[in-house]
Amino acid sequence: MPLELPPTKSALLYLRRQLRFIEQGHDMLERKRELLTLVVRERLKDYRARRALAQQALAGAYRWLGIAELRMGGHVLEQLAVGLEPALAVSILPRSSVGVEYPTVSVDILPGRPVALMWTDPSFDAARASLLDLVALLARLGEAETALRRLLLEERKTQKRVNALRYNVIPRHRRRLAEIEAVLAEEERMSRFLLQRFQAEAIAGP
Repeated sequence: MPLELPPTKSALLYLRRQLRFIEQGHDMLERKRELLTLVVRERLKDYRARRALAQQALAGAYRWLGIAELRMGGHVLEQLAVGLEPALAVSILPRSSVGVEYPTVSVDILPGRPVALMWTDPSFDAARASLLDLVALLARLGEAETALRRLLLEERKTQKRVNALRYNVIPRHRRRLAEIEAVLAEEERMSRFLLQRFQAEAIAGP
């Protein structure tokens, strides 16, 4: 039934049921928004911590890479990098929080054979280990950033729905409900007046 209902008792009952249903939905969305806000705050704290660790690891990795390049030369590093075996095992699985799905990243650093014992400089192994740690941290940072972005988007959507119900849908239903109640009350008063008048005329007689 549309909102512009005729002023009848059936319409009044329908609007009351609809209003209760909408208010319950508003309360549920409000609780979801509050929970999302808490989760976003926790995720933001976690993201900042991971980003700080990644920045430190990035500085250390580039430091060792710079040392290795100075001692061995960029061309040698490129040749060695081509022949290295895979050093990371990455798995991505879905995860859900407050109804928001995002990927979780698991990174395992595989055991690798040191190559600095051959004709390379020891800085090469240090650079390689630092870069592997950096990649693992960046993968976990990407997971945290993706989760935070999707949670923030869901929080904004939920807030918009809450505002639409609170400031638009619920007030319109309440106004229409009050209008129908006023019309029915006036009709009831008029019916009582006419009934009393008919009774008075019946008692007075012709």
